[in-house]
Amino acid sequence: MEALGITTLFLVVFISCLVFSAVWKSRMKKEKLPPGPTPLPIIGNILQLKTNYLDQAIHKLSQKYGPVFTMYVGTERVVVLNGYDAVKEALIDRADEFSARGKLPLADKINKGKVAAAFEGTTESYLAMGKDGNSSDVLPSLPSATLGWERKALRKGSKMKLSMSWNTYKTQRLYNIFPSLMDFIPGPHHKVASNSNKNAEFVLEEAKEHRATLDPSSPRDYIDCFYIKMDQEEQNDASEFTIENLIFCVLDLFTAGTETTSTTLRYGLLILQKYPEIEAKVQEEIDQVIGGARKPCMADRGKMPYTDAVIHEIQRFISLVPLSVPHAVLKDTVFREYVIPKGTTIYPVLTSVLCDTKEFRNPTKFDPQHFLHEDGSFRKSDYFMPFSAGKRICAGEGLARMELFLFLTTILQNFKLKPLTDPKDIDISPQMSSIGSLPRSYQLCVVPR
Repeated sequence: MEALGITTLFLVVFISCLVFSAVWKSRMKKEKLPPGPTPLPIIGNILQLKTNYLDQAIHKLSQKYGPVFTMYVGTERVVVLNGYDAVKEALIDRADEFSARGKLPLADKINKGKVAAAFEGTTESYLAMGKDGNSSDVLPSLPSATLGWERKALRKGSKMKLSMSWNTYKTQRLYNIFPSLMDFIPGPHHKVASNSNKNAEFVLEEAKEHRATLDPSSPRDYIDCFYIKMDQEEQNDASEFTIENLIFCVLDLFTAGTETTSTTLRYGLLILQKYPEIEAKVQEEIDQVIGGARKPCMADRGKMPYTDAVIHEIQRFISLVPLSVPHAVLKDTVFREYVIPKGTTIYPVLTSVLCDTKEFRNPTKFDPQHFLHEDGSFRKSDYFMPFSAGKRICAGEGLARMELFLFLTTILQNFKLKPLTDPKDIDISPQMSSIGSLPRSYQLCVVPR
């Protein structure tokens, strides 16, 4: 009798799944959604996606369903863009339609659902300096403005707690998939909001000091630039330049900027230990262009194609944020032969662009020649999208590129890397490659040059 009950239960579940699958496929066809794997109730396609190496799991699904397909993360519908052509068409060619922010429940909880337009209003001009060396009307020269507040914040590190540390990303991701459920489950995700509040108090303290010593003719850093813009819009009641948004913007820059840049550098130093011949060529170029008597500056980058290629290849190879940040469509959007409903979350798979064999002859190998012409000059590539692309490209791209060049050249100008194991035994595959790619743990010895 008990066995009969279990059999009946399994039959009910099996039949329910068949009915759900039939209804789902009928709905997909009626709504003209991109094809995709059949989801399960509540959990969606979670079982088809590995906990780690999510980009690889998505690549396999793309081989079956094409470069544009639908999947469900929990109950949330997601349209995936895989490969350069699909990502470029959506994020660049049709940027206006794909420029909305995707859903990130944990971030929304921290920011109380706010998205500050002021962030783009200041960072676009402030951080653009790192791209071409030009400054805007509210900006001083690059050396005096960059990282001023950030350096001070790092010196006071005991007061700052990064809300989104890599160690808790797995739990963070579960929260973004099942936000209602995770509110009732203990874990590090509950500390994120309280840590964010403490960080906000610290930023407010710094902001008050900046206001008291502000010189509009000589802004020292991002906070000063924000205050200048705030004063310019003092009579605008609808202005986004408020103290509340200043705190939001600074925290966003600090949290996103410090960990990503430091992780890229840590990964880069690991890679260079495995390839000492590449390290030696970078140091040779540093000696020729910069020498040892002065510090590197951004003007040097244009004269150092090999070093620039190595930094580009580090970013391409590690694919730090494989899926970018989620986008969303602003309205019902006809994309290729499909219809993507308004508000649908979009996952652009950046790894699929950075590892496209049409552009990079051996994408799984670390090779600076990917960014060099035969004559040794630097080779630009439209496929280089580690910061995403289009209207939602990382606002800190210019700052990050500047930091990576200055930090790496300064280290290699003064030190030679000395691996503690045989270079051929160094594993440069990522420890985790879903939300973020991490280098494997290692120890390093440096020898003064």
